[in-house]
Amino acid sequence: MSQPLFNTHIANSQVLLTPAEIKAKLPLTDRAEDNIYQFRHQIEDILDRKDSRCFVVVGPCSIHDVEAAREYARRLKELADRVRDRLFLVMRVYFEKPRTTVGWKGLINDPDMDDSFHIEKGLLQARHLLVDLAELGLPAATEALDPIVPQYLSDVLSWSAIGARTIESQTHREMASGLSMPVGLKNGTNGSIEVALNAMKAAREPHSFLGIDELGRVSVFNTSGNNYAHIILRGGGGQTNFDAESIRQVEAQLKAANLPPQIVVDCSHGNSNKDHKRQAAVFEDVVRQVCQGNSSIVGMMLESNLHEGNQKIPQDLKDLQYGVSVTDKCLGWEETEQSILNAYQTLSCRPVSVG
Repeated sequence: MSQPLFNTHIANSQVLLTPAEIKAKLPLTDRAEDNIYQFRHQIEDILDRKDSRCFVVVGPCSIHDVEAAREYARRLKELADRVRDRLFLVMRVYFEKPRTTVGWKGLINDPDMDDSFHIEKGLLQARHLLVDLAELGLPAATEALDPIVPQYLSDVLSWSAIGARTIESQTHREMASGLSMPVGLKNGTNGSIEVALNAMKAAREPHSFLGIDELGRVSVFNTSGNNYAHIILRGGGGQTNFDAESIRQVEAQLKAANLPPQIVVDCSHGNSNKDHKRQAAVFEDVVRQVCQGNSSIVGMMLESNLHEGNQKIPQDLKDLQYGVSVTDKCLGWEETEQSILNAYQTLSCRPVSVG
């Protein structure tokens, strides 16, 4: 009698719609396609300093309620139009959450927030939201976590990040090298800059790896490398790294590694000592550095929602507070708006050229 050797820890499996099938259900209009194309090139121009604005990735720590996300997007679009000559706002639309141990893994994995893991439903909801944002004229950013998901969503994104928990992963560095948009690479959770520099070098080089194509077929992908891979400073190891001296040290490390001085500062996580209320002060400090002549800082990140703080996922989802994060604590909308308007005023100190 033969012994079981295959899928011995798999309880069951389900066949998903292919990327092509989901895209057919939720296609991009010509207008939305043109918007995304322009958004990506504007971020590239900012990274190349052809455009002297900074981009700001701002929005919920994670998306769990697409209707609240749409309301946030409408508000952000109005604000983006008000500050567009000095700041380029990109909505943070994170659908996947890497967990330290266990916990809710995000809208794509568990859209019903009850461990039912209706992943196809999650993919459809995520894509629908991103299509709506593109049609609205608002660029979207996410964390690239599962290497299969980009085939479903990458055409509707303008910027992506590789997180601190996955920055050392060869799989994620290879994925970054093939992404069709600029990608930010975070320093390690312990504050290490070296891992981010190594990731930048890797992401800028060609790679070959396994994946699925739009028809769901297992394929070998050969990438050309992503020349718009850049570093994100998020603090870590009990230390911040947004201050002027830390920025100077990172600039020197980038130069020594023959990498371009393109720095995004995450005002949350280690840089705020995980205190969401400190994000505004960090943001203000970084904007002041830009105003004082720093040309290496090209962007910032803020975790923000309709309402301040966070909440635990209740047993009865009817008890969820609308517009409040279920993961990290966020700034509320009013403080977010005021911080960005303050930054806009501060940046009146410098001439702006838009590419």
